[in-house]
Amino acid sequence: MVKELASQWLSAARISPTALYTGQVWQANGRSIPELQSLPASALHMALAPSMFFSRSFGGPTLEDFLLARHDLIDHHLTELIESKKVTQVIEIAAGLSPRGSRFVERYGDRITYIEADLPGMVAQKKKLLAQRLRVCPNHHVKAVDAFADRGAHSLDGLARSLDPGKGLAIITEGLLNYFDRDSVLDLWARISKTLSQFKHGAYLSDIHLHAQNADPLAQAFVAGLGIFVRGKVYLHFETAGHLQLAMENLGLACQVHTPSDFSNQIPACASKGADFCRVLFARPASAVK
Repeated sequence: MVKELASQWLSAARISPTALYTGQVWQANGRSIPELQSLPASALHMALAPSMFFSRSFGGPTLEDFLLARHDLIDHHLTELIESKKVTQVIEIAAGLSPRGSRFVERYGDRITYIEADLPGMVAQKKKLLAQRLRVCPNHHVKAVDAFADRGAHSLDGLARSLDPGKGLAIITEGLLNYFDRDSVLDLWARISKTLSQFKHGAYLSDIHLHAQNADPLAQAFVAGLGIFVRGKVYLHFETAGHLQLAMENLGLACQVHTPSDFSNQIPACASKGADFCRVLFARPASAVK
């Protein structure tokens, strides 16, 4: 038992605190799978519980509120894409401890191909955790990716080459964009746009935080606290949804920017106080919507 606990803590040391915390939020709220449980993640979640309670008590946003809202809203859009048969292939970049791949493969079986992509260390850890699932689901993959690489097997283009361009592809980035500067994000989007244009149907889903929705002092304090938590800067790249849409249009992507609370009647998590701390973007190749 002691050896098992020590192994969990050693593995956790290789995973960022945001990945651990987010993974535990999904566990605690019935979004995850047993294989992704860990004591370090549970301990971190408990350690932050008082600060989340304090923020919620004063009507402020909480990490848990917007993490669940963005996750469920992305799930909602991905479900619609799969149910409509426009998408049968998914690449989730920086999948971390996300349970989405496992849950969607459980639900849709061999109707979809799902690639969870991340840095090599995270990939090695997740392959161990999901070993049994990956053995019985040949359409579920965990692969290394360098999302900013121009070419090579581990580039986004390299991953996409293993898929069928005659079918639809969805690319997902959750909890990623705001840890990179604007130029890096635009570079990533250019690669995503190029990749999606090669498929019969293409869609890109992501969360993002905007300046306009984080202008009040409480939200600014929250962003500052989030930066301390992730041990780095949290970037707010665009003032408004309109600025974001224009930037994506210049890269060949037509983008809708969704406010979680607009979906509160369909998605319970989108009715929480902190749900609108982020937005969810849904983009497609501009040529496909003309």
